[in-house]
Amino acid sequence: MRFVVKLGGAGLVDDELLMGSVKAIAAMVRAGHQVAVVHGGGVQLTRALEAMGHRSEFRDGLRVTDAKTRDVALMVFAGEVNKRLVAALAGVGQAAVGMCGGDGMQFRARRKRMEPDLGFVGEIASSDPRWMEAIWGLRGVPVLAPVALGFDGEYYNVNADEMAAACARSVKADALVYLTDVPGVRGADGEVLRWLSIDQIAEMTRTAVISGGMLPKLGACREALLHGVKRVRILPAAAAARLPELCSARIEEGTEVMVA
Repeated sequence: MRFVVKLGGAGLVDDELLMGSVKAIAAMVRAGHQVAVVHGGGVQLTRALEAMGHRSEFRDGLRVTDAKTRDVALMVFAGEVNKRLVAALAGVGQAAVGMCGGDGMQFRARRKRMEPDLGFVGEIASSDPRWMEAIWGLRGVPVLAPVALGFDGEYYNVNADEMAAACARSVKADALVYLTDVPGVRGADGEVLRWLSIDQIAEMTRTAVISGGMLPKLGACREALLHGVKRVRILPAAAAARLPELCSARIEEGTEVMVA
């Protein structure tokens, strides 16, 4: 089966959580699955910008990205975070190849149209899965940073959740899993929803039950399901060890997002 796993938040900065995730991914490959990893790195980017005296601003869960922020994002995402994740996979015996969307022109972006303008924030406009297919052919794991090359020759910062959904659509993944630092999607009563239909997302957004970074995440879940991805799950990073069981056993943790 084909899996796309998105890593972000505490799962990238907490060594124990990171190790649990990479061990689970390596186990999935040993079991014969093809796994692609898409990562975020917002915490690391914010720290790097603060060290340079540059303040971060967010709108609807997306980082406003001027030229300086974009350049630092390219350095942090495609450099520091990407290569650390590749090294972590190598540490458990799993070969991985780190890339960003611009490598091989596998993910092309266009500027995201929002008012007010977010700067160099992009959305995926086209994709070419051949590079990931080639890595899978050698039993490797493609590790993708959320930066893509625009048709105008500029690099764009792409929300990692949206990048993961675009990746899952491109490779016709059987499952898309978001490993997060929250237990799942919470309803109006504060309890984690075990199942969430895409029809509920609009109402939860309207009533502000979901906000901030969960907005682009659930939007990405919806797009993935509507474009052929069979299963989408939001799972706490602490439960990453259950990943190899995702399609063969009942898992209570997290939230399953469904078409209906």
